Amino acid sequence: MRAAAISTPRLDKMPAMFFSANPKELKGSGPSLLDNKTQKKRPKTFGMDVKTYLRSLIPHLESGMKSSKSKDILCADEVIQWSQSLEKLLANQTGQVVFESFLKSEFSEENIEFWLACEDYRKTESDLLHCKAEKIYKAFVHADAAKQINIDFYTRESTAKKIKAPTPMCFDEAQKIIYTLMEKDSYPRFLKSDIYLNLLNDLQANSLK
Repeated sequence: MRAAAISTPRLDKMPAMFFSANPKELKGSGPSLLDNKTQKKRPKTFGMDVKTYLRSLIPHLESGMKSSKSKDILCADEVIQWSQSLEKLLANQTGQVVFESFLKSEFSEENIEFWLACEDYRKTESDLLHCKAEKIYKAFVHADAAKQINIDFYTRESTAKKIKAPTPMCFDEAQKIIYTLMEKDSYPRFLKSDIYLNLLNDLQANSLK
């Protein structure tokens, strides 16, 4: 007896819901389309534009980015100038952020944070000096400070006395010591670091496009 023919439904005639699947089910069955999409979205260190690279390198720098319609915030020549002196590096706002990122990798970010706090303090209005001086002293100078800077006993005691009658210059001595420490110790290593060299290489590559 001849078997009855079984008609197979054509896939192109089936409703779209036939192909829908739960994402959780897709994860369990070998390399899926979702996995492929995820892999494509993984950022690369090289080959990306400068802004994307900076965002991946230093997350909190994104808030300082200019719009895509404006000129790039950095150029290779500008970053090369950072290698001329610590003064030129710290005179650049983006340079400060990149250098701070490097210091964090060495667990010494308190140095740049103290230096920046002193720069800000010097511009403080006279009626707010006492309050700000106390905060900076407790955060960085006090013997039990959470982010204690590396200064000698005499400078620490001298600064403690100065903040009792604060002036815009009462942290100058301690700030100079920390600047010299960064200049002789951290800054030379920064110029040889992946953070600096990768950024410079990426900017130079983009300038050739």
